[in-house]
Amino acid sequence: MKGGVEQILPLVESFHLYDRLGRAVSHDEQLIVDRIPAVVELCVQGGVNIPEYPTRRRTFPAYSVAGRIIDFERRFPKEEDTPGKDINTSGFWEKRKYPVEVTEPADAKYVNLGEVAIRGMESWEVMRSGIRKLISEYAVHTCGYCPEVQVGPKGHRVRNCQAFKHQMRDGQHAWQEATVDDLAPPVYVWHVRDLNSREPMANDLRRYYGMLPAVVELFAQAGGRVSGDCASLMREDVAVPELEEMKLAV
Repeated sequence: MKGGVEQILPLVESFHLYDRLGRAVSHDEQLIVDRIPAVVELCVQGGVNIPEYPTRRRTFPAYSVAGRIIDFERRFPKEEDTPGKDINTSGFWEKRKYPVEVTEPADAKYVNLGEVAIRGMESWEVMRSGIRKLISEYAVHTCGYCPEVQVGPKGHRVRNCQAFKHQMRDGQHAWQEATVDDLAPPVYVWHVRDLNSREPMANDLRRYYGMLPAVVELFAQAGGRVSGDCASLMREDVAVPELEEMKLAV
């Protein structure tokens, strides 16, 4: 079947936390707290201000003593400082006022598809490198059994895990430290070396073919230059033998 953006760039969502040092999202709050893309939530906790998804900014640091987080703003609040008083921290069913929708696409000025591919390849590398820098400073957790991700110092308590033997865990997640691939999972596809070739790839020669993330392969076919770690996965310097030659190889 014909694929779309969801197949080459899967969307990983996370619960939005108004206070990242507050209590974890409980099971009864799973339909109340908003779920937004995990990359967006990581940027919000890193300092990006989005009016639709506010977050609490502290003026005093919080300290971790013997595994317990001590929040001085919560223990000694100021009378004139009441953060979050007029902010609705959840409620995705309500109608929000979004800015006027732009009908012109962002890449309308790039008529040549090659320019779009080059710009997309650069954006993909910038996003991956940015995620790598942010997760080194802000904790992100993922389940060891399913692809659930929670951006924050601890995971949520929603029992929606449907992975292997979830009945024994009562549907709870086994949280562990997340990586870049957990927030932006690459979907690997076979790298097509010759776009003009009509011969399909042979199953017996799969060890000689290279693999790339679907997004990178799409940009590469449109004219983008593959660099970095993905360049070593292309296997352009490996000569693909014929089926008769492979049978004679030792």
